Amino acid sequence: MKGYLVLVLCVAALTAGVYTADAKELSITTIKQDPYTMSRGSDLEGYCIDLLYELSKKLGFKYKVNLVKDNRYGSLDPSGNWNGMIGEVARGEADLAVAPLTLTAVREQFVEMTTPFMQTGIGFILRRDLASDESHFSFLSPFSTEMWVGVLIAFLLTGLCIFLVARISPTEWAEPETEEHSFTLLHSFWYITGALTLQGAGPHPKALSGRIVSAIWWVFAVVLLACYFANFNSMLHSDTQHVTIKSFEDLANQDVLDYGTVDAGSSMSFFKNSNNPVYRRIYQHMERKKSYVSNMEEGIRRAQEGNFAFIGEAVSLDLAVARYCQLMRSQDVIAMRGYSIAAPLGSPLVKNLTVAILQLSESGELTYLRNKWWANSCVGADGAQNSGALQPHNLRGLFLLLGLGLGLGLLLALLELVSKARSQAKDGKKSCCSALTTELNRRFGSGGESADQETSDKSKA
Repeated sequence: MKGYLVLVLCVAALTAGVYTADAKELSITTIKQDPYTMSRGSDLEGYCIDLLYELSKKLGFKYKVNLVKDNRYGSLDPSGNWNGMIGEVARGEADLAVAPLTLTAVREQFVEMTTPFMQTGIGFILRRDLASDESHFSFLSPFSTEMWVGVLIAFLLTGLCIFLVARISPTEWAEPETEEHSFTLLHSFWYITGALTLQGAGPHPKALSGRIVSAIWWVFAVVLLACYFANFNSMLHSDTQHVTIKSFEDLANQDVLDYGTVDAGSSMSFFKNSNNPVYRRIYQHMERKKSYVSNMEEGIRRAQEGNFAFIGEAVSLDLAVARYCQLMRSQDVIAMRGYSIAAPLGSPLVKNLTVAILQLSESGELTYLRNKWWANSCVGADGAQNSGALQPHNLRGLFLLLGLGLGLGLLLALLELVSKARSQAKDGKKSCCSALTTELNRRFGSGGESADQETSDKSKA
């Protein structure tokens, strides 16, 4: 029920839904409500404006659009009088009300209503984190999926870096032919796993380069664990973490989350008049807490803020979900109803409008308009993620520090090896590049071939 369009039409010259040549321009009253009627400069646009245009083409009338005076759909006040769009139509101030007006038995008694141009029901929206299922893997929830992927990549890179540093550094592995290499690839990963769990695993690196990589990884592990346990503790003590809401029965059976609907709307009337005990409890809660909202914008805003579920027309809630990705609509939709155009009792327009609406539906025009104005744009897509889970950008400084540490460790190990190669080149009267290549071959699996080549060179000499 959000908003919406009242067609104030002066219909003296209208016969059988078609204007004569001297017909008057119809005055149309509307409400600003996204996406049915919206301002675009001095003009109006939206689903109802497009629907009105298509109907005018079929029935041949001209019109002028104005805003409805009291900004309401229409409900009975305590004195028995109608307000809003229904009131204007019933009193003869408007000839048509074209809006997401719900077709109800009470309204049908005071105005004529066409066949529905859109089907909907009653649902509710709330934040995604409040509607999520409890999981056996909730211990992973302190970090987002992207964060866990980042930690895994950091773990693999660090293990590989320690393995390479231990192989390259002469301090760590002085004589590849005679000494056994202690930092195998498996031991490197075991070593950083022990550091990550604060348990430790020896032996420790002896070279400066290896110690720098180890120290940076220790800092990374300590900060990471501190962030994990702080966030996990926060989630365990959060009230909303223990509330899973997927249906109206779930909503009625909890008292942590507040909920409400638009005051004096058809959704409120449904709960008020329902004999279903669950729906009666929902109405009594809203009456007791006075949790009604004045319009849909307020309901969507409160739902985004958290700890509030907004109850409304499902088709209107779908638009909010398409634009604000941190929100989701319940799968439970009740009280199916339709949106219709209202006209005064006995109006000759209703039959012609009904036929035109059916023609637009059969031609696919109504489906096209629905897809056009309900396109998924997800404004604020960052909110779609669980607001409690840490994202990689929250700890980008920590990842940057680790990357710099790994790079520095590899650089120092290479400098150590280059220094040793220069000494060997000077003693053996060889080029530095040749000595460096020989040393790398000894350390990465080509030791036998290099040894044979060196023996051959000595024989030739």
